Amino acid sequence: MSMSSQTPESPTPAESVPSGRRIFRRGPWEMAASILIGIGVVMLMQPFVLWAYSWSFPVTLIGTVMFIVVSHFPD
Repeated sequence: MSMSSQTPESPTPAESVPSGRRIFRRGPWEMAASILIGIGVVMLMQPFVLWAYSWSFPVTLIGTVMFIVVSHFPD
């Protein structure tokens, strides 16, 4: 009779991270920051709506700062 040693499977990276820190993943946040930067640029280049043009720089700036911060999040 042979005894086979069964080793428990190692948890996947998503399972090994506590659920509270799972929201601090780099991928989705970088995508959101990139979309925010893109929206700011579109707001800057459109000639029709003055409030969109007025808010284009703050939106682009927030997206850029967000991208810099999020780039330090874990993968």
